[in-house]
Amino acid sequence: MKKRDIIPILIPDKNYPYNCTFYQEGKKTKKTKDETKKIIEEFLKHNTEAEEIEVAFLGKSFTSLEEECQIELLEIVNEYIKQEKINTIRILARPDQINKRKLKELKKYNVETIELEALSCSDYILKSNKVSYKFKDVKKAARMIRWRGFTLGCQMMVGLPESTRIDELNTAKSIVLLKPKVARINPIYVVKGTELEKEYKKGNYQPITEMQGVEICKDLVRMFADKNIETIRIGFQDAEIKEEEGIIAGPYHPGFRQLVEIAMWYDAIVEKIKQLNVKVKEVEVTVNPMDVENVIGIKNENILKLKEMYEVDLIVKADEEIKEGKSKIEIVKTYNDFLEE
Repeated sequence: MKKRDIIPILIPDKNYPYNCTFYQEGKKTKKTKDETKKIIEEFLKHNTEAEEIEVAFLGKSFTSLEEECQIELLEIVNEYIKQEKINTIRILARPDQINKRKLKELKKYNVETIELEALSCSDYILKSNKVSYKFKDVKKAARMIRWRGFTLGCQMMVGLPESTRIDELNTAKSIVLLKPKVARINPIYVVKGTELEKEYKKGNYQPITEMQGVEICKDLVRMFADKNIETIRIGFQDAEIKEEEGIIAGPYHPGFRQLVEIAMWYDAIVEKIKQLNVKVKEVEVTVNPMDVENVIGIKNENILKLKEMYEVDLIVKADEEIKEGKSKIEIVKTYNDFLEE
């Protein structure tokens, strides 16, 4: 599979006309032609060896923009597609804005991937957060997107008001049934200027902690992976969080995905040690060089935790022959060996 580089183009929040509890109030503005072209040109200037290039419209729903603005942005990108400088386009869409006419238009302009808002499978939670569509709209839109040959992605949220861990696991199960190729998991932050900020300050809403976010996201990533659904992102991209908005509270971390992957590697190593059916003193784990940092953990977190919790010394080695995400584990020393020394 060819490596695909992405040109991220942020849709300003002010383009978003839907006043959900967790988004700032929308006001009509436009992403200008010049801004979009400048972003693309700057990327192409410094990424001359990319095998494939995709433009991804990030932030809020692309289909929530005014029709004229959608067409204008798509036409700009298609100029580069005709020149074979860009290969395809990715957008985010609200399910209640997907219909035959819109999909025909998006296909015409070389959109390949449509990431569908699938925030929660609970209509009660959606309504509580002033989301105007229901999950039946998500299911209908997902079917239409797949039937018309697009790559389907789904975006869900973790930590919404009224939502529990069980609700989020149920949402992931419901997303699996939609048969997407990719998924995105976004923990909720309390952002300045939102209704959620008011509820938080009144004491009516308590966001999940960083640790809680990591724990639930681990389960969701595993659930998607078991069904061959790739989790392409965990947490909003830095470009999607503007400094002037201000995050008041919530599990924001610039490397949130890494926190999840570190925790998943720790769990995987502990599980393998338990399967060895012997009291282990020292183990050697060999992984792809790209995984070494996450296996060790930030500030040797996983090494220290294994030592503290299980009295196991962990040695991590790199081997390019091992695929990313895979590992080989060998016992270096058992407690019997240790006692005989």
